[in-house]
Amino acid sequence: MKVLFTGGGTAGHINPALAVAGYLRKKEPDTEILYVGNRGGMEERLVAKAGYPMQTITISGFQRRITPKNLMRNAQTVVRMFTASSEAHRIIKEFAPDVCVGTGGYVSGPVIREAARLHIPCVIHESNAYPGVTTRMLAKSVHAVMLAVPDAKNYFDHSVNCIVTGNPVRGEVLSAQREESRKALGLDERPLVLSFGGSLGASALNRAAAWMLAQSAKKGEVQHIHGYGTHDEKFMDELREFGFDQAASPQIRLLEYIDNMPQCLSAADLVIGRAGAMTLTEIEAKAKASILVPSPNVAENHQFHNAMALVRRGAAEIIEEKDLTGEALWAKVEEILADPQHLKSLGENAGKLEILDASERIYRTIKAACAAGKQ
Repeated sequence: MKVLFTGGGTAGHINPALAVAGYLRKKEPDTEILYVGNRGGMEERLVAKAGYPMQTITISGFQRRITPKNLMRNAQTVVRMFTASSEAHRIIKEFAPDVCVGTGGYVSGPVIREAARLHIPCVIHESNAYPGVTTRMLAKSVHAVMLAVPDAKNYFDHSVNCIVTGNPVRGEVLSAQREESRKALGLDERPLVLSFGGSLGASALNRAAAWMLAQSAKKGEVQHIHGYGTHDEKFMDELREFGFDQAASPQIRLLEYIDNMPQCLSAADLVIGRAGAMTLTEIEAKAKASILVPSPNVAENHQFHNAMALVRRGAAEIIEEKDLTGEALWAKVEEILADPQHLKSLGENAGKLEILDASERIYRTIKAACAAGKQ
């Protein structure tokens, strides 16, 4: 079987494709895989690291804020839509895939659209609770739209073949064990709060976390691991302004980047973070209680919809960024940790949402599309 994957822009679009590609190779070692991404995009680095062959097209997204500079960018995007379709056509004809799999981001638009025009079976995977523009535009021209959460069905016409598959989870996340992880991290019996805003950081979340950590340090009742990201240079200064002394607070660990996330997540009692699709999938996979702070600076406010899919089911607490302060965050942490039953309930409800056989469901959908294309 020859499978063409396309998706990019963020790790949330790229990692699901790589996870499924790995599962395909495991199930059918002779599967030929080609990844098509955006020239200069994050996918170039991640796909190369994963060891899959890749070709690129040049495409950009539309800027929603109207400024003279953005009008020029949007004009360039219109031109690139035509050239990207031509590039996608050439790649598809040369590789001749049996099926194409799109995982979102504007790079997947011209590739899936061109593949469908060439009558090649296509499927799309949507990792968010609120489907992206590309997914909604392509939905009626593909064999199936695979959804991470049932809530996403509400945004599609009844004629669209929607299949709830869940998001694929990294094997190292699933295999990490709580007690082994806590021992390896040198933790004691006190609860562990894990907080982070993504690999680049999140300044609003960091500001609130700085106040929270300074207050927690005074009490010494909670252990913390906080990832502040590579782009927030002010975080350490803010901590010091609040009177935080790292030498006197060994129970609080501050990391620019958390490179052992499966271990930290497994060890945590409470997680604080954004509401990106893959973050929530891993929280669900490990049945963790969480406080979610959705980023308002994402397309169509999709992180808010992601978070609410958990909140409505009693599987997480939410603090919107407009309401986020250090005081509010620390009060919420203390409230949850002071109520063991609520902490347990949040985690258990999160665990009920996880679809642990997501990769198998996606694999079966890809095979079905491939078989339909040969009829």
